[in-house]
Amino acid sequence: MRFGQRPGVFPAFFGGLAMVLGLAWTAAVPLAAPARAQEFQQPALHITNYVINAVLDPSAHRISATAQVTFTAPPNLDVVTFGFHPALKITNITDASGNQLNGERTADGSVRVISNKPFVEGQPVTWTFTYEGILTGDEAGPVPGLKLAAIQDPITYLLYPARWFPMTGYMTDRFSAEMHITVPQGMRVFASGAQGTPKSVTLSDGKPGEEWSFAWSKPDFPGTVIAGRFVGPFSVGAGNVKVYLTVQHQASGNQLAQTANDEFNFFTGLFGVEAPSVRLNVVEIPNGTLSSVWAPELAAIPGAYVDNASGTRLLANTMVRQWWGCLVSPRTLNDAWITNGMARYGELMYLEQKSGASALKNALVDVEASALAYDTIPLSSMSRVDPFSPQFQSMTLDKGGMVFHMLRGVIGDKAFFATLKEVLTKYGGKSITNDEFEKVAEEQSQQELLPFFSQWVNGTGAPQFTDKWSVYRLGNNQGFRTIGSIDQNLDLFNMPVQLQIETNGQTVTRKVDVVGDRSHFVIDTFGEPRTITLDPNDWVLKFTPDMHVRIAILKGQYMVEQGNLVGALDEYQQALKYNPESSLANYRIGEVLFTQHNYQASVNAFRAALRGDDIPPWTQVWSHIEIGKIFDITGQRDRAVNEYRLALQTNDNTQGALNEAREYLQKPYKLPTSSD
Repeated sequence: MRFGQRPGVFPAFFGGLAMVLGLAWTAAVPLAAPARAQEFQQPALHITNYVINAVLDPSAHRISATAQVTFTAPPNLDVVTFGFHPALKITNITDASGNQLNGERTADGSVRVISNKPFVEGQPVTWTFTYEGILTGDEAGPVPGLKLAAIQDPITYLLYPARWFPMTGYMTDRFSAEMHITVPQGMRVFASGAQGTPKSVTLSDGKPGEEWSFAWSKPDFPGTVIAGRFVGPFSVGAGNVKVYLTVQHQASGNQLAQTANDEFNFFTGLFGVEAPSVRLNVVEIPNGTLSSVWAPELAAIPGAYVDNASGTRLLANTMVRQWWGCLVSPRTLNDAWITNGMARYGELMYLEQKSGASALKNALVDVEASALAYDTIPLSSMSRVDPFSPQFQSMTLDKGGMVFHMLRGVIGDKAFFATLKEVLTKYGGKSITNDEFEKVAEEQSQQELLPFFSQWVNGTGAPQFTDKWSVYRLGNNQGFRTIGSIDQNLDLFNMPVQLQIETNGQTVTRKVDVVGDRSHFVIDTFGEPRTITLDPNDWVLKFTPDMHVRIAILKGQYMVEQGNLVGALDEYQQALKYNPESSLANYRIGEVLFTQHNYQASVNAFRAALRGDDIPPWTQVWSHIEIGKIFDITGQRDRAVNEYRLALQTNDNTQGALNEAREYLQKPYKLPTSSD
């Protein structure tokens, strides 16, 4: 969840492991063990191709598979390590001649295989792995707290980060793949690549099944398989974008198809380059796994977001990955901000196109808070951080998104969009580094951008601006001259900042080159200046008193998602130090205390939210509802009814608040039991 979103909803999002931060659909991002960060460093070997044959049995949650892995390795490598799902058991490993290879599982679930002959530089080697196992989604997987693979009915999903096949170089090692997936008859399979006609087969239990075949021939990340009993396709326009949903959500199929088609066409035009494929399948996945999934020709979101407004932004973020993730990928995790950040900013640019500049500005507030929440390590050093941690997601998605936004403000729209197109054209089908991206931006803008990238990619921190100014009347009715300075706390800061002067006659906007901790300006206006605003359109990532509040609340919400209620309360109290009137901070405190059954203290916090600054406005309606619940729990029905009526009087139906208030007017709220 992000600042300003409705209470009590903590869905999961990593957009293709990103899922996605900044909305009510933002990721619940659990912490993984710090030691795992090393597992995702640039590998010594390079996997180029897979041929996978897998039989999926949803009734038994079982997979039986073989994976032919073709790779190159340096000559001095004797032992090859592959990432592999801990719940899967390898029964055999052979080389291309059928000779047995010895392997062992390590403590983190990886597989170490001893080569039976020396590798030759640049010469491909193919090994075949035979394996099987049970995947219900509840097993200990490669990332603690995340359900990345589950073989079940009605939807089975085997996601690339689940390591359901031997792999290495997460997010960086591009490969091609041929897959043959066998499922019970009636299930449809989605993966990347040219799809053959499903072949009828007989399963081991004698029941009818079908083998679905896919071939993706370009180096990319075609490692995700989704199978299920879907209704569809739903499509509009040219029909190259198709939507598949479960029966439960089929009523939303046409609307989602229209949204998906609009987004795909928007990004095709925006980036000026076609995606790796003109085809795209938008598929529903179960709630409780990642909040979005992407692969070549594939974008998937949970059913909970199929028919609500937040799903539009979630799908946009996911769809951007066809270009920034599939077409161009990061060379290492130090470069992940490029693709993750553009996924976030592409989502925001779609919002801007649909709802205007004011909608973009409003959305940026939450992105800025997330960008600053964990800003202690430069984006160019993110390989030191676990890629599934809140810090990695917050930094690469949201700070990365803000880097793109600020770059657009510095070099202008023409050079910015030319930069995006040139990157996709020059590095299409390949990976890119920070330095390579910077070079393209400098070529397209004809500007020296070293100070910009040094601050925002290779450095940490953000400025906190203050300004001082005086106004002087010019003679001969020539107007007024404003002389002032902009102060900030970063000695090496070097960036143009907008300054807006409201006068008696008109609004004047100028750019001031802010260099170092103090920069002077002189601006003449015809009308007498009344107010001066720094960075009025939020082109610069910066600290403000309000931002400190937002950051503390955001950190508290992360801690709630991780079950650390004591830590969350500390963060919410910290927010109140910055703004004692914060309705949201008080509301979040009330939530935590309610969870702890500390009802009196919880009511006090919700009352404080009602007396606060009403930011965001929904804290009013939901505070009344929560107080009403507490009165119902404690046997004070008349007082509960009064609170529900006060909730209705707000006429604020954020996240169905009014519907919930009406429900509790008819029937008292009761605490859910353990079986609910």
